[in-house]
Amino acid sequence: MANLSLRGLDQPTLSRLKSNARRRGISVNRLIVETLRQQYTDAGQTFDDLDRLAGAWSTAEGAAFAAAVAPFAEIDPGLWTAEPKAAYRVKPVARKARK
Repeated sequence: MANLSLRGLDQPTLSRLKSNARRRGISVNRLIVETLRQQYTDAGQTFDDLDRLAGAWSTAEGAAFAAAVAPFAEIDPGLWTAEPKAAYRVKPVARKARK
């Protein structure tokens, strides 16, 4: 396997790399290698599923997402009350008499 030296990397990018690697529990080197492999070896493949996202969130991120979408599971009774039938009445269109 070849070695590569990376020069000119700015501090904010290095900090994001280190943070991402720490969050995933891998080394920065492994993160960079995986990212490069992903970017350049999968170029011809397309996916129609969410497998790449599986396990990508931390427990805290998963809990935050679940809390954010919880209101969508609630049913608003006000939206399901019966509307007056008058709201559904349609005036008949007057037709011209046939000759």
